[in-house]
Amino acid sequence: NPMRLIVDGSPIEYQAGDKLLTAMLRSGLHPTGGGCICMGGDCPHCLATVDGVSYIRTCQTHASPGMIVSRDHTDGAYPPLPEGNVHHEEVHARNLHCDVVVIGQGESGQAAAEAAIDEGKSVITLDAAQGEEAVGIYVGPLVVARTAAGEMLHIHAKTDVIVATGAAEIHPVAPGNEMQGIYTARAASELAAGGLDLGKVIAVGTPPTGMAYTSVEGRIVRFEGDDKVTGVVIEHDGTETSYACDSVSVGLGYHPRNALARMGHDIPEVRAVGDAASKSDIPPCPTAGTVCVCSGIGVAELDDIWDRGFQDMELVKRGTLAGTGTCQGSVCLPHLRSYLQDRGKELQDPFTARPLTRQVTLGEIAAGGHHAAMAETPLHAEHVRLGAQMERFGHWWRPWNYGDWQAEYWAVREAVSIMDVSTLGKMIVKGPDALAFLEKVYPTNVSTIRKGRSRYVLLLNEAGFVMDDGLICKESDTEYILSITSGGSSHSEMWLRDWATSGPYDVRIINQTMTLGAINVTGPYASELLRRAGLEKPMKFMRHMKAEIAGVECRIFRLSFTGEASYELHHPAADSLKLWRALMELGEDLGIKPHGLDALTRLRLEKGHVIVGQDTDYDSTPRRIHHDWMVKLDKGMDFLGRDALLRTNEVELDKMLVGFEMDTVDEPHEGATIWANEEYVGYVTSRTYSPVLGKSVMLGWLYYQNGELPMEVTIDGRLAKRTDVPFYDKEAARARA
Repeated sequence: NPMRLIVDGSPIEYQAGDKLLTAMLRSGLHPTGGGCICMGGDCPHCLATVDGVSYIRTCQTHASPGMIVSRDHTDGAYPPLPEGNVHHEEVHARNLHCDVVVIGQGESGQAAAEAAIDEGKSVITLDAAQGEEAVGIYVGPLVVARTAAGEMLHIHAKTDVIVATGAAEIHPVAPGNEMQGIYTARAASELAAGGLDLGKVIAVGTPPTGMAYTSVEGRIVRFEGDDKVTGVVIEHDGTETSYACDSVSVGLGYHPRNALARMGHDIPEVRAVGDAASKSDIPPCPTAGTVCVCSGIGVAELDDIWDRGFQDMELVKRGTLAGTGTCQGSVCLPHLRSYLQDRGKELQDPFTARPLTRQVTLGEIAAGGHHAAMAETPLHAEHVRLGAQMERFGHWWRPWNYGDWQAEYWAVREAVSIMDVSTLGKMIVKGPDALAFLEKVYPTNVSTIRKGRSRYVLLLNEAGFVMDDGLICKESDTEYILSITSGGSSHSEMWLRDWATSGPYDVRIINQTMTLGAINVTGPYASELLRRAGLEKPMKFMRHMKAEIAGVECRIFRLSFTGEASYELHHPAADSLKLWRALMELGEDLGIKPHGLDALTRLRLEKGHVIVGQDTDYDSTPRRIHHDWMVKLDKGMDFLGRDALLRTNEVELDKMLVGFEMDTVDEPHEGATIWANEEYVGYVTSRTYSPVLGKSVMLGWLYYQNGELPMEVTIDGRLAKRTDVPFYDKEAARARA
């Protein structure tokens, strides 16, 4: 029976040993619709989607029975994104160790491997012709390669990484160079050996072998034809001649396949040998035609970018995107260098190599990795077991709700509820200069915080704008605990470490975000639940202490983000599940339910609590968000942002973050514009329908009109009234209960 594979939904025959590209061309199918074929894996003209994976080089892929091929790259198109739940097998990685890695097994690669073996070194070789394709070299040195068997190799070399990848043939740049029927000399020879009839062949430059051709001398002026080449025009000694043909073979010179070597140019163990270390042939300066097929960049685009002052190789690359596509400059780079040499009279070096020389799948990138792309709390599996709808929030997976946000909401307001808040930033600042350092960083008076007490604080930058908020908790005169927002913990840590080292301050900063879990217990029966769990006496508001809760050592913080009595239990992450389940069991008769972000966003907004980055903007000062009470300008020492605040406090306010109420269950959307007296006066930053108040409440930025803030505004065509915050329990009696 003949062997067949499927291309664009129709079967085609192939022969034993065929490359996929050879089989397709034999059937009259060009993978991308046109362009010079090189058969060396150097160009973008043979790309196809194979068995669901896009950007496969058909010239390096062997045909197999039933292979499914889609020509998604025809006419410059991009492959469509997969629809539905597409499943791919997990890609596994193998870690290999040796003295020497040799990439490429041509003549120079074989010689390098043999020389290393003669020296008694252990050697691993990679040969793209055998499906072992190196895709990157990194510090270590580490060579990453993929194999035809569908696995990734992470090869760790002790002494040498030898790049022996040879040289690629230079492609033609002339009008019509995107038509079918153009081949490099090596490609024409290989295809002819594979039984492909190329018809009448005109050979320009170095001719092919093993086939009939007509050799011509001169410069290619243009290719003739519509979709397929029917002729080529050659200029020789000032005369242009048209040669009718079915195919054109071009032998225009070579340039080294040195992208891997350039990637590892600053790694001492990496070196190139053979043709990979040779100097590139430089073709004549292109005058017309497509230079970079991947990005569709022609000579006209190069002229435009040059005239605008982008005259350095790296700037030309960024200004046009030439060299950033599938072939990573393998086709366009010699012509870009020629163009810049012609314009600037100097041959510039190639641009910097990218971190990957080949397209790889997400599965191949992730192979060998054992961490989630999105962070998961220690209770992630428990949330899933409880039926939580998990959502990406910040850089974490977090429960949005457990199926009924209203039940979760009312459990907080009228019973008791727990929430996983392990995502909060948790840090220790410790050392002789801990107090002096925190006084410098924070605008509050840190020295007045007593042991066992906490204080809500803002983190400001030098311009006096709000970067983050959180708690400072005093453990001793030389040790403080910081609680930072989930979204701001990474940046805040960087900010703290930067200022600690610039002081210099004798402090140590320990980030415990990942090692400590945290569970918030909140609601009118929160104190009763903790009494059952081992906390004999309720704590006072804004205190912290250590205690054993349900058999787990915890540091307990008494605070509130929900507006009800709340206790945050920080504990070793390994004990999170034990503590969670114990609390759920102990609170069963109290009506306990876990709550997610869906309920929390409503609870916190009813209290008017600000979320930095959502309710604040890049120019939000404490005064603009009604938090100037947190800034102690008279604390007797300088702090970050103090000088800026002294200046801006003298300026009349132009806008404020304020609260609004609207008698509707259908609240406006976040970002909705605010109007007053037919003028734009601001926008909504947060909004929710409040079940306990029976109306919609919002925070938003409001601009002054004639020196005053409007009392009534229009949002989404509906009347809203400005009101003081908090909207709920204005005296905070419930949070302090």
